[in-house]
Amino acid sequence: MKCLCFPRKCDLVAMVKLAGQTARLMVGVADHETYLRHMALSHPQEVTLSEAEFFRNRLSARYQRGAMRCC
Repeated sequence: MKCLCFPRKCDLVAMVKLAGQTARLMVGVADHETYLRHMALSHPQEVTLSEAEFFRNRLSARYQRGAMRCC
């Protein structure tokens, strides 16, 4: 008999990934997997950034002082 109390393993993995993605977005950390999906769908001819390059790029964009910042 199959227990219906717990989701299937693949559902649990998906839920954990979604929770991690949600937590990262709540603190302002961009998601590399989402970036890769977007690039594959929208810009397949362009070279994608590695995970380390992606995070450096996002941190730079977030904390860089430029004309768009007021302080």
